[in-house]
Amino acid sequence: MANSVDRIHFEDLAKQEPEDVCRRSLCSYDDVKNCYVLSAWGDQYAIYPNEYIAETVSENAEPPHEFFYLFIMHYLLNSKEIEVKNEWISEKDIPGGPTFFRGPHEIPGHLISDLYMNDLDKFDNRCRQLHGIPIDMGDAAYRFDITPRIPVVVLYWKGDKDFPPESKILYDQTITKHLATDIVFSLAVEICARIGKN
Repeated sequence: MANSVDRIHFEDLAKQEPEDVCRRSLCSYDDVKNCYVLSAWGDQYAIYPNEYIAETVSENAEPPHEFFYLFIMHYLLNSKEIEVKNEWISEKDIPGGPTFFRGPHEIPGHLISDLYMNDLDKFDNRCRQLHGIPIDMGDAAYRFDITPRIPVVVLYWKGDKDFPPESKILYDQTITKHLATDIVFSLAVEICARIGKN
């Protein structure tokens, strides 16, 4: 059960036409079980709108941060039928981002940078374990297709005597068409928590 997801979101999803939801989000719908099935970060998630349940159905799936279920629900409710641009922006490029992503909503990139502490091999291994695709940015960077319409890039820079190591998330510029700012934050927390996990 996804306790972080308000029942009203399930109710809103139940009112939508499955064909429309599947077309927009590129998920599938099980007519027998009356649930949506979405591939998210390499695992399968089942969402039962009428039963107020969202759960992973993949064997050996890593338990996600509870915020990830909130992201999944909003993705199903609000994703648009638009193509990925493969043009990357930071949270500060999102309208209202410089004000929103601070204080309690600061992206917890330190979960990644504090764990790996310049160990690029360890960072590489973890990202590949999570189905990351290496790309040429920073000292190391990986692309993750979180859902079919939401790719992200996680960058890592090694530190030195003057600057500590740093990690940053970039988003496809279309993310603002799919998700509200607070849901981008929910996704970012899951990314940092999952990559920054031993």
